[in-house]
Amino acid sequence: MAMALANPYTGLDALLTPDRSVLLLIDHQGAQFAGLQSHDGSQVVNSVTMLAKGAKLFGVPTILSTVVEDRGGRIIRPLQDLFPEQKPIDRTTINAWEDPRVVEAVAATGRKDLIIAGLWTDICLAFPAVHALADGYRVIAVTDASGATSLEAHERGVQRMVQAGVIPVTTGTVLGEWQRDWAREETVPGIAEIFMSHGGSFGAALAWEFQLLGAPAAAPSQDAR
Repeated sequence: MAMALANPYTGLDALLTPDRSVLLLIDHQGAQFAGLQSHDGSQVVNSVTMLAKGAKLFGVPTILSTVVEDRGGRIIRPLQDLFPEQKPIDRTTINAWEDPRVVEAVAATGRKDLIIAGLWTDICLAFPAVHALADGYRVIAVTDASGATSLEAHERGVQRMVQAGVIPVTTGTVLGEWQRDWAREETVPGIAEIFMSHGGSFGAALAWEFQLLGAPAAAPSQDAR
């Protein structure tokens, strides 16, 4: 009797860990935000900043990329400020995975859980997401840190990725899986600060909990900025 193959979408190993993750942020630029209609732009900025801060806190390698920066604009300031020494890989290819520099930068990390967010969902996110699957990566698309020219375009992009095998998640899910256990105390202050700064109603509730417990609110840490 043939043994059943392990399902990569179930079990403990289906959850993200910092040591297996690499984050790729694609085309969070002025021109792309100008065409964004599926989400409120400030919400996407907030989510992608939260995601990048989480990656920095947990030591997850983060790769920034832009498309035709001279015309499309630089990557947004909150992301560049988090990684001031990194020059985003500026491409001409719409599909980031067709630029060898992007592929090589991801491969150099040795990580196989490829987490991607990008503008726009149905193009600059979906193209590399479905492409990277064929190169052996488990691809995770962060949908609230992404967006498209219409809600329909965003939804069709997510559907296309899911049909191909990409896993859709939100920013809070990624950070929750990286933290996983509150007993991992070294990252608790940092993740608390991130959620209180960017977590909306949950962040407000968390600050209230700190107040009720008589604990000082987490001060912004250098790693979480």
